[in-house]
Amino acid sequence: MKRSAAKANPVKKRLHTGLSHEVRIIGGVFKRTKLPVADKPGLRPTPDRVRETLFNWLGQDLTGWRCLDAFAGSGALGFEAASRGAKEVRLIERDAALVVQLQKVQTQLKAGGVQVLRGDGVAVLGQTPAHTLDLVLLDPPFDSDLFETALAFSAQVLAARGWVYLEAPTRWTDALLRPVGLAVHRYLRAGAVHAHLLMSVDATAGPDNDPVVHVTSCMP
Repeated sequence: MKRSAAKANPVKKRLHTGLSHEVRIIGGVFKRTKLPVADKPGLRPTPDRVRETLFNWLGQDLTGWRCLDAFAGSGALGFEAASRGAKEVRLIERDAALVVQLQKVQTQLKAGGVQVLRGDGVAVLGQTPAHTLDLVLLDPPFDSDLFETALAFSAQVLAARGWVYLEAPTRWTDALLRPVGLAVHRYLRAGAVHAHLLMSVDATAGPDNDPVVHVTSCMP
């Protein structure tokens, strides 16, 4: 029996339907809190396993830290930092709808140390006083040309023994990072995501700040 044309192709793939899904905060005082993720082009929250690895690298307890999430998106990274004790977390996002969503989450969590701002994350980094941040979170759109400028500004705003977390579509080596004043401390590849924990090239090496690269692969 011949199938009709309608039945021959019963399902059409739809992209960016506007429907949301969720991710969860995985540690700290807000553990298991669900964060909505809008279906928007380029919006890809950091995978749970990568976030877990990142905060293992950072030592879990971020009490007193000053942080800036320059491309906040769903807020998964910034709210995770706040959940683990960060004193000050600025979430920067250009998309107006995402800013509203982030503000709702901040209100629901009563996260007084979290400030949501609509703006250009790179510009905000460029306007931030030098040596005032303990952690900069960088997850720019993978198809953008923002990486080098964002990294250069991040190096300038790091406090002593501060960190930059970078997600990118390719691996950044010490040779690529040296011109902006950063070096790789930890590296992880998870599928298409290359995750880096970076430090200033001027940082003092020690037992807790070993500049040796540790490579782990979550996925082939």
